[in-house]
Amino acid sequence: MPRESKKAKRARAQEVYERLRGEYPDAHCELNFTTPFELAVATILSAQTTDERVNMVTPALFERYPDAPALANAQQDDVEELVRSTGFFRNKARNIIGFARGLMAEFDGEVPRTMDELRPLAGVGRKTANVILGNAFGIDEGVVVDTHIKRLSNRLRFTRSDNPEKVERDLMQLFEPEQWTMLAHLLIWHGRRVCDARKPRCEACLIADLCPSSDL
Repeated sequence: MPRESKKAKRARAQEVYERLRGEYPDAHCELNFTTPFELAVATILSAQTTDERVNMVTPALFERYPDAPALANAQQDDVEELVRSTGFFRNKARNIIGFARGLMAEFDGEVPRTMDELRPLAGVGRKTANVILGNAFGIDEGVVVDTHIKRLSNRLRFTRSDNPEKVERDLMQLFEPEQWTMLAHLLIWHGRRVCDARKPRCEACLIADLCPSSDL
């Protein structure tokens, strides 16, 4: 692909966004939650596993520990057993208990609404904070970057980096702030349904003509 100007890349990015928005009008976070606390815990548990797997364990977890006060007083062994099937269960149990204790110590048990307040909490990095802010509070602070988003962003040449924070910065320069949360949903949905990691289905892709990596 010939060198692309910034203006042309932004125009192509907007066309990609509009097409995906039309293709996936119901795109949303696929972790099940009813409160910001539940979303935060589910997101911490989702590391290196699927949303489907997390959704299988959170009903029992939240029935026993529905809020920060309850989880902050939980026994590590009990939480480990509840989240075992998500993998890395000891570390995840430690993180979600630590997260709840942080909420109790610093925020009266409530999930805060800023990046600076969220990031120091146990189990929360920038990605998790972006998920919480965008989906629980409707705050477009940045762009969530997971494996799907990183893969599609590179294939689309929206970035040439594998570093999540660099990928995020590149995407934030191409898309409007009010698009950032939905952009993540759209790229994840397309990555799961069409743009597979091993064998992308370019013949079924509605943005193949806009993708420098398309084999069509």
